Amino acid sequence: MPKYLTLFSFKGETLGALVQNPSDREAVVRKLAESVGGSLEAYYLMFGQYDGCVIMDAPDSTACAAAIVAVGSTGAFAHLETHELLTAGQFIEILDKAKSIARYTPPGS
Repeated sequence: MPKYLTLFSFKGETLGALVQNPSDREAVVRKLAESVGGSLEAYYLMFGQYDGCVIMDAPDSTACAAAIVAVGSTGAFAHLETHELLTAGQFIEILDKAKSIARYTPPGS
């Protein structure tokens, strides 16, 4: 099952609501992942550019995108950024396939 990393930043008002009423956000995200046929691998909060990240398995990119659209539609986040994660083995497969693809010629060459 494909794995996806989502980086997120809360809006200020979302952080304010969490301060006033702390809740287990990991449980909420786990339920969301399961609702699209996936599973939550990790939920971390962090310092820096982003407030946290989620690693989840989802059946496909459509299921993952549906979950992200549902989350984004709440307006609670200033930033949501999702990437499909590839294993080292998948990357080797990609490199092998790239060898057999016709050579790309840039415009004006």
